[in-house]
Amino acid sequence: MRVAFVGKGGSGKTTLSALFALELARSGAPVLAVDGDINQHLAEALDPGAGPFTAPPLAAHTGEIKDLLRGTNPRIPSREAMVKTTPPGRGSRLLRLLGEDALHTRHVQRVGGVPLMVTGAFDESDLGVACYHSKLGAVELYLGHLVDGPGEYVVVDMTAGADAFASGLFTRFDMTFLVAEPTRRGVSVYRQYRDHAAEFGIPLAVVGNKVTGEDDLLFLKEQVGDDLLTHLALSPWVRSAERGTPQGELEVDNRHALTVLRETVDARPKDWPTLHRHAVEFHLRNARAWADTATGQDLATQVDPDFVPGPASLL
Repeated sequence: MRVAFVGKGGSGKTTLSALFALELARSGAPVLAVDGDINQHLAEALDPGAGPFTAPPLAAHTGEIKDLLRGTNPRIPSREAMVKTTPPGRGSRLLRLLGEDALHTRHVQRVGGVPLMVTGAFDESDLGVACYHSKLGAVELYLGHLVDGPGEYVVVDMTAGADAFASGLFTRFDMTFLVAEPTRRGVSVYRQYRDHAAEFGIPLAVVGNKVTGEDDLLFLKEQVGDDLLTHLALSPWVRSAERGTPQGELEVDNRHALTVLRETVDARPKDWPTLHRHAVEFHLRNARAWADTATGQDLATQVDPDFVPGPASLL
């Protein structure tokens, strides 16, 4: 199952992404964390005491990733013809989670016991000539070609705010958790995300964070209603961990909230046809908007009308 954490900058979505991934890993579940935020802090959140992350960022090797994923698909003759929205078809290279393929072998590094991939930071060479969402293209291609099985998890820390809607990546998930602080600014992103998610039938649940008492919880309930799934209290343990000196363990109530998140994800059925339909829809949108012109090709022909990814496509 693919899980996205979104929210306003400073809401705690990176912390929640890390805590959820760590909890899954400690339970023995196969899990991969992906840092898809413009501010690359997920590795530090997973293990404040870890050394530098040295695995190559995905965005720096998008061409090689395209070559791997297009495989022998006759609809994609070259890496230049493949864009971030190109959906898989017959002949495409489909991946198993943490499989022994070139992408996982090259780009995954364990941090705090959690396998992690990163998109790469927005650096000085990008200023004025690129948008950060161009770096997320490799993540979109990866998720589009991943066939994750039952009891497997991909946890993605998304870029802050409603910027997540700047690409079709937001449709690549089985569940999206929006992290909201109990403030007016904290829930402002929720309203934007709720409306966009509803338009495309994207499952969304709100996770309150940094709650200090009943007043905070009441405020969140008034603002987001039934979309409020659970909440985490303001955590002394998280604060100490962020300082690099974790004291004891995460509070019992906050660990229970992580259990609620996992139960919610596990209760969702995997809907391969809908995931693929969204992929095709956004590919055709991008083709018309810019990609046909950029590649000089009719990219609608890349859609394989008789193909839907899923376990059967691995046979």
